[in-house]
Amino acid sequence: MSENVYIYIFIMAGVSYLIRVLPLTLIRRQITSRFLRSFLYYVPYVTLAVMTFPAILGNLDAPFLEILPGLAALVVGVVLSWFGAGLFPVAAACCAAVFLLQFLT
Repeated sequence: MSENVYIYIFIMAGVSYLIRVLPLTLIRRQITSRFLRSFLYYVPYVTLAVMTFPAILGNLDAPFLEILPGLAALVVGVVLSWFGAGLFPVAAACCAAVFLLQFLT
């Protein structure tokens, strides 16, 4: 495997490049489908949730003070999202909540 590392890196770079270039080359006009537009609108939010929610729930067997920052970030994120905050402010506030509670405990 060690002699084929450069082949693996080249294939990975090619796939990453194609994932970014193909939508730009294949979709030339504005997307008019309401379903597809709403689907693409929520992709960043779903991706953030899929990355963070398992990390919050995965540590529930730890003592309460260790899971408190994750639960606080979940509550802060849900509340800010409910009131219409954007993706970046929600993510920044959740990170700040975790940082402050880990700093205090």
